Amino acid sequence: MNIGLLQVDGKIPNLALMQIAKYHEDLGDKVERYLGGLFNSYYDKVYASKIFNFSEMPELPEKALVGGTGIDFYNTLPLEIVKYPPSYTLYPECDYHLGFSMKGCRFNCSFCCVPKKEGKPYYNSNIDDLLTNPNGGNRLMLLDNDYFGSPNWEIDLKRMIELKLKVCFVQGLNIRILTEQQAELLSKVKYYNSKFKSRYLTFAWDKLKDEKLIRKGIKICNKFGIPSSHMQFFVLIGYDTTPEQDYHRVMTLHEELGVLPYIMPYNKKDLYQKRFARWVNHRAIFKTVKWEDYN
Repeated sequence: MNIGLLQVDGKIPNLALMQIAKYHEDLGDKVERYLGGLFNSYYDKVYASKIFNFSEMPELPEKALVGGTGIDFYNTLPLEIVKYPPSYTLYPECDYHLGFSMKGCRFNCSFCCVPKKEGKPYYNSNIDDLLTNPNGGNRLMLLDNDYFGSPNWEIDLKRMIELKLKVCFVQGLNIRILTEQQAELLSKVKYYNSKFKSRYLTFAWDKLKDEKLIRKGIKICNKFGIPSSHMQFFVLIGYDTTPEQDYHRVMTLHEELGVLPYIMPYNKKDLYQKRFARWVNHRAIFKTVKWEDYN
């Protein structure tokens, strides 16, 4: 069969589509990126994955199977596909390994779909089993949403250190409950940003009331050799905070605590959220232009 796969949105390779590709490749099918409506008669099956609900859905043939959290929080891959390792043939440009060492989350944040979709934390794969990309080298991107909620977090960190892997915790780590033991071991990992070019760990300050926990977590990281200059913080805006509270969090992180804020707008169509995100996330402008002067 001829199989067309479409990644509707998202900046990193789509793991679900990669598992679907591997499943069909093992059946002897021809798998490729979906080329659009002019080629619909060529495909026997079309799969599409949509991560965000705000992304526009292109026109697809009736035979297309569409999934992802942008369609429904609760849809999952079929049982015969879900345990397949990913195939990287759709993404020849990908030069890192990709996957989940764990799934689920210990928390139940009202703005997040992970606990609803995946439930409580559970072990998914050991580090060695994730190293399947022929072009991945020593680079590993983890998609875990609550890494330290994994029962295997310590074993996996030690394995990363042993293998001298460059690791990106792309979804961020929860600094509010980071222990000294975890920070000490984490400091020995070669952590990087999503491009594997800069030394960054990503955390989050979503709720205004967590300020004391954020400060405490940064001090713990600093104590064990993770400098503030190696920290980026996702800052959720437009959900349950005012613009004044958003500004307070951003400037506290940047000016007082010496870490880099990164705005995550809850509603990307809202003009204020779009403007504030552009100001903060454009690093050169943020460091040289005041918010009240930004146009």
